[in-house]
Amino acid sequence: MLKIGLIGYGKAGQAVANVLGADPILKLEWIARRTKPDTDGVSSDGATPIIGLDSIDLSEWLDTHPVDALVDFSGPEAVYLYGEEVRRRKLMLVTGISAYSDVELAYIRSLGDAARVICSPNITLGINFVILAAKLLREIAPHADIAILEEHFRNKPEVSGTARKIAAALDVEDDSITSLRLGGIVGHHEVVFGFPHQTVRISHDAIRREAFGTGAAFALRELATLAEPGCYTFEELLMQRMRSQWLHA
Repeated sequence: MLKIGLIGYGKAGQAVANVLGADPILKLEWIARRTKPDTDGVSSDGATPIIGLDSIDLSEWLDTHPVDALVDFSGPEAVYLYGEEVRRRKLMLVTGISAYSDVELAYIRSLGDAARVICSPNITLGINFVILAAKLLREIAPHADIAILEEHFRNKPEVSGTARKIAAALDVEDDSITSLRLGGIVGHHEVVFGFPHQTVRISHDAIRREAFGTGAAFALRELATLAEPGCYTFEELLMQRMRSQWLHA
């Protein structure tokens, strides 16, 4: 059983905690927020302690509350609060934050020198399978027209990091991305391929934020099977699982 520490307890973090807490091979040991909670310091299940990173020495906390991995759904700057502990203790790290700067991404990649790390702006299984399938179709039909549509909740200010990731994976410009902001939408991504006589659409809808937790749990299980440190992509983890399935087919 893998012992997990969760960083971040907003809407996404709470949904991820629900999934991690229900997984039979994962044990959610504690949840860390930036500030100490005003309540009694336990999660909605009444058992998992919630701590504030501003009120503890993280190194001392990890000495007395050790974990095998950290999962981060907080904010981009939080990586500097725990990054050196990941490096020193060789903890697995799964981060699903979409707004990292280039400097922050470089720092996360450096953690892969010592630990097994995955950083994905959208860590749902479905969207990463969409990217894999779209890359295959792009290779088969390199001259097809491509458009990317992303729809999110009204208050999301920036262009989706996942949409940018799709554009980069398909080697198209960001101006191929169309963004819509509407109330009630968690997340929708769609890749449209235009051929002379047909159209192919590959899409993914996040119905509930628990989808992030399902992806994080998959990433943790796959990282645990890897022997070497490194900064891995979700695509590499999917390909590893697919190769394993093909070998046993």
